[in-house]
Amino acid sequence: MKHYPRNLTGYGTNQPEARWPNHAKIAVQFVVNYEEGGENNILHGDAASEAFLSEIVGAAAWPNQRHWNMESIYEYGARSGFWRLHKLFTTANIPVTVFGVATALARAPLQVKAMQDAGWDIASHGLKWIDYKDHSREDEKADILEAIALHETVTGKKPTGWYTGRCSVNTVGLVAEAGGFSWQSDCYDDDLPHWVETDAGPQLMIPYTLDANDMRFATAQGFNTGDDFYHYLKDSFDCLYEEGQNGAPKMMSIGLHCRLIGRPGRVQALKKFISYVQSHDDVWCATREQIAAHWHNTHPYQPQLRPSQLREDQFLALFGGVFEHSPWIADAAFADEQGLTTDSCDAFHQLLCHHFRSASYEKRLGVLNAHPDLAGKLAAAKRLTAESTAEQASAGLDALTDDERATFEALNHSYRDKFGHPFIIAVKGLTKADILSAFHRRIELSPELEFEEACRQVEKIAQLRLVDIFATPLD
Repeated sequence: MKHYPRNLTGYGTNQPEARWPNHAKIAVQFVVNYEEGGENNILHGDAASEAFLSEIVGAAAWPNQRHWNMESIYEYGARSGFWRLHKLFTTANIPVTVFGVATALARAPLQVKAMQDAGWDIASHGLKWIDYKDHSREDEKADILEAIALHETVTGKKPTGWYTGRCSVNTVGLVAEAGGFSWQSDCYDDDLPHWVETDAGPQLMIPYTLDANDMRFATAQGFNTGDDFYHYLKDSFDCLYEEGQNGAPKMMSIGLHCRLIGRPGRVQALKKFISYVQSHDDVWCATREQIAAHWHNTHPYQPQLRPSQLREDQFLALFGGVFEHSPWIADAAFADEQGLTTDSCDAFHQLLCHHFRSASYEKRLGVLNAHPDLAGKLAAAKRLTAESTAEQASAGLDALTDDERATFEALNHSYRDKFGHPFIIAVKGLTKADILSAFHRRIELSPELEFEEACRQVEKIAQLRLVDIFATPLD
């Protein structure tokens, strides 16, 4: 696999400052999944009954049959659980985002009216609450478009947020292609929103959660009591709130289901957690749409250089000179596995260094010998690469006195005679005195130690050059 599509880096050490409204230290977001009436059921044209997220742990789908008990459990969510949650959130004045399955919403006119009267954000949870992993791209696309149309007729407007849940590898791209969505949530990969690039353009992702989620009441090794749920939510909140106090605000998602947390033996834990959240200052309780609007305004999409997306000629033209006169390193990197994980400046530098370090001693020595002497004959003849010219000039090596030039020439000769390659140092930020001091110190090292030091300097020079390349605005 030459192109690796997963992003295992994320923000890394460059986490953006969320800048939540009113300097909030955390954004807390409650999701109510409304799925009742949209689950697998032969009444809905499905092949079997539902078997997921109910009181019947380990339930199996019944092909071509209705599952009366399963249906009744889902009906509890619509008949009782929803209204219990509605009263809890409206009384506490907590905004909510609904992940609404379109066919479930169509069978719940009173619940939809209650959501709208409360000002809840109603996002799409797909056409039906079924698994799309085995659907063809065309069939899933048809369901997405039908879900959007049905959602609009049921709620009066098209959804601007999307979460399928039981999605496929095509879902995010298909939803972006459908257009009109300010955010999607089919990801669990971060504590902050982030942008992804799709064939249809950039798409904001607001990660969801499967851990701070009442679904674990219906899974093995999940929550057994409301106290389990409360303490897990509290610990999650405390961790993120502390990070916010230390200057790195995050977002906390809480996933809820009417038929699960809506039970009397569990809802008290949610009520207790809401009180705990409201006992803290500097907390922003928001809908996903509000979070999306904030992120669009505060952290809009910025095009970035992505080496993994370049053609070979573009790649080599841009990076072939990062290691002085040694395009073979860029050649090897282009042939290697690349992707979102290697597209940042630091990660790409590591990829290039991997191929430099993996080379034989002779090839690495060749890279060292490709570098010019400091303030040497090539510099005097103006035959350095543009990168080397700028680097030496930044340290004032293009404006030496006669005595200084003579000193450098003598050191260059002595160094080459001892080590068999030129003296190499990343000069950015150094003065002539700094460079001469390093020259005198390193010329006393053993050939083995100095070879490794010279290689480290080559890698540092490459990194500085990459920083300049990545900082150049894209056309």
